[in-house]
Amino acid sequence: MDEGEPGLRVVQQLRAITVELDLLGAEFAQHDGLHPTDLRALICLLDAARVHTHATPGWLGRQLGLNSAGTTALVDRLERLGHVRRERDSRDRRRVLLEVDERAVALGQSFFGPLIAEVVAATRTFSDTELATIQRFLLNVHEVVAAQRNPHPPRPEGQGTLGGTR
Repeated sequence: MDEGEPGLRVVQQLRAITVELDLLGAEFAQHDGLHPTDLRALICLLDAARVHTHATPGWLGRQLGLNSAGTTALVDRLERLGHVRRERDSRDRRRVLLEVDERAVALGQSFFGPLIAEVVAATRTFSDTELATIQRFLLNVHEVVAAQRNPHPPRPEGQGTLGGTR
């Protein structure tokens, strides 16, 4: 790619931010005895709660690209650490929902709260129009990256690559 391409500088800046956030997340995880996947799971669960998505173990596994056994081990670990609770769905008692414990929320806020506050403050330097452009850009980047990570739609359970059973 042409080094003079304006979009390339944006890609480099996004990459630098990604590395810094990843390092910060790893520091938090290590400090609190978590695996990086534990942190990603907690972020997924907190984001789900914010938009009122019912998070089940199957949903979480799909978000993180984990198989059933890996998801169970992850949820067991988070539950054992006191970060997550399994709750029966009041509308469908067969379904288990995952909820982040308030202590985990407080732990995350104590570590990431100052960073979040500074980023929010930085957004105040932009007009509403500029913020809308930034949000649209970030949404587009997120969609592009997610499509690269999982370019093929998931197959129904029990379906192999040629449409037969496994």
